[in-house]
Amino acid sequence: MTDDRMALVELIEQGADSDLLREMLAFAAERMMDMEIEAKTGVPAGARSAARLNHRNGYRERGWDTRAGRIDLAIPKLRKGSYFPSFLEPRRTAEKALAAVIQEAYVHGISTRSVDDLVKAMGASGVSKSQVSRLVAEIDERVNAFLARPIEGEWPYLWIDATYLKVREGGRIVSTAAIIAVGVNTDGRREVLGVATGPSEAEPFWKAFLRSLADRGLRGVKLVIADDHKGLRAAASKVFAASQQRCRVHWMRNALAHAAPKQRPAVIAMIKTIFAQETAEAAHQQWEQVADALREKFPKLADMMDASREDVLAYMAFPKDHWAQIASTNPLERVNKEIKRRSDVIGIFPNDAAVVRLVGALMLEQNDEWAVSRRYMTLETLGSVSHNPIVSLPALAA
Repeated sequence: MTDDRMALVELIEQGADSDLLREMLAFAAERMMDMEIEAKTGVPAGARSAARLNHRNGYRERGWDTRAGRIDLAIPKLRKGSYFPSFLEPRRTAEKALAAVIQEAYVHGISTRSVDDLVKAMGASGVSKSQVSRLVAEIDERVNAFLARPIEGEWPYLWIDATYLKVREGGRIVSTAAIIAVGVNTDGRREVLGVATGPSEAEPFWKAFLRSLADRGLRGVKLVIADDHKGLRAAASKVFAASQQRCRVHWMRNALAHAAPKQRPAVIAMIKTIFAQETAEAAHQQWEQVADALREKFPKLADMMDASREDVLAYMAFPKDHWAQIASTNPLERVNKEIKRRSDVIGIFPNDAAVVRLVGALMLEQNDEWAVSRRYMTLETLGSVSHNPIVSLPALAA
């Protein structure tokens, strides 16, 4: 502690240095991270002790924007679990974005009673349009920079999911899809790659969205995991020459709609035998057997199975270690729940830009959390994906 105090005094004595405040903040941040990591590992850096709980595992660079300017931090990593510095306030930007959207709805006179109550509870009933504009500009600058950043490296897996939100448009309320794209690169790291709003069934929208990702540098995509959105398959084929995995969970829900509630447990049990197979060949054979067994009693379900087999089992052409993660969009479930939780507070968004503002802020902070967590996939299992040829798509209908 004495050495730390002497170092801090030395910084303070540099009164003529214009970067004094930034250096003091950097010093304090470094010391705070050391203390927090020491609490998590149970011992100081470099010490040997039987009481050790965890080990340090290098550092991850991250910029910290402060009132004194940008500070480059070296955030310690742990061998087990993850660490995020407490002073970075991981949910601060999202909370600001939520406040901005609420206030924007309020000043435009298009908010619901629940939003009016929220504005009053925030003590912002007298908020002006200029105040809201400044807050919106501050959030948009960060979110837009995040969503327009270059994408480097190769990304073999790309998850795309849509959450439907209510937006005011031309004096009426419409449902719009908030699209999220998440990828895993060959280093095993997960990142949010893009956010957009638009009609989820239109091929031109999907092509424009995927093209925007490609223009920013996205490459090496071999499998796109998504629900059965019309137009997405053709767009993914044209932009990335990638296969598409139809979300197995969503497919199962659609399949069960062809069976009566009392019959569904038996149908589920039969279908699950397909996904329990150890190889792709065995799964395809089992799929045919199950479809034939269901054909007489559930003809529509059997026809659906005939038409969707290649889409639902596409994940089996990739390493088995990845099957649980790439068979569905379930890895985005937590992200979607967080979007829904925040959007339910607002109810109706004033415009599409407000949707991107809130969802983009949430994704920015989710990305920060993933950046300091362990790899989503191991380097060993990803090595075989990056060196294998791209899996071809089933023939598209004309």
